[in-house]
Amino acid sequence: MRKGLFLGGLALAACVPGQGPVSHIQGAADFNELCAPCHGSDARGHGPLAQGLDHPPADLTGLASRNGGVFPSAYVMSKIWGYERGAAPSDIMPKFQPLMESETVLFDSGDGIATPTPERLVEIANYLGSVQ
Repeated sequence: MRKGLFLGGLALAACVPGQGPVSHIQGAADFNELCAPCHGSDARGHGPLAQGLDHPPADLTGLASRNGGVFPSAYVMSKIWGYERGAAPSDIMPKFQPLMESETVLFDSGDGIATPTPERLVEIANYLGSVQ
């Protein structure tokens, strides 16, 4: 199992020989397949399905700027996973089961606690961190 650490949009990893760090390449592909229909291919909230939604999709390119310049990776992953505290059911993202069924990596959101987290979930957060 790869152990990944995500800091400020960059993935750092202690890797098993022959394996690289968690990247955002799969995350970009997952974003285009799962998120772009609502958030748009540019992540600005203007996807082809956005007009039919009760709650307009967020512009995901300004997450860090709306969070004091720090990309809120744990918040983003909890929103994708559907476990954001206090969110109304209509505000929670659909659960994307393929992301949750991927191998896990150890993820530290900055609190010093490495938590087993689905790798594809970390990758999509890495991708979103790269579009800030």
